[in-house]
Amino acid sequence: MNETDGYSRSMRYLALLRGVNVGGANKVSMADLRALFETAGMTAVGTYINSGNVIFSTDVGDRAQLTGLLKEAIRERAGLEIDLQLRDVEELSKIVEAIPAEWKNDKSMKCDVVFLQPDVDGAGILEKLGPRPGVEDALYVPGAVIWRVDRKDATRSRLTRIVGTPLYSRVTVRNCNTARKLLELL
Repeated sequence: MNETDGYSRSMRYLALLRGVNVGGANKVSMADLRALFETAGMTAVGTYINSGNVIFSTDVGDRAQLTGLLKEAIRERAGLEIDLQLRDVEELSKIVEAIPAEWKNDKSMKCDVVFLQPDVDGAGILEKLGPRPGVEDALYVPGAVIWRVDRKDATRSRLTRIVGTPLYSRVTVRNCNTARKLLELL
């Protein structure tokens, strides 16, 4: 809220929904997701690809309140218990800018951005993930771990071993190409 005029300013956010349309689970169309966010009072709502990336504006200034509001709207309107993370332009910019320019997601290389919930966000996360030296590279930036492995070594990556662990439930993953595009759209 601006102290001089008493009005809150609209903020632009990216909502990263965890586990939407993955392996046939938690199915929701992007059109339904846009409508759901609009019904919850969000404006200028857009989605990107079919994996739960929603860009929107809101006057709700408290992030915890906004997260709760959106989770409740998804539960009520889509019948899904979905965890989500919010990133504003500044936060997403810092993450995307930390991705080395030569890291990409293509036929030769796999590069993912592992977005972290606040309770697991910290430089010590790299020790928990344990990237394999000589096989893969991982960088911590507040809010995320950026992970890179050559496709030929992908089966040797330690990132996949977190699947099914309590830590895995506290992250959501997007490839670096998607992260870069989301920043552009935001």
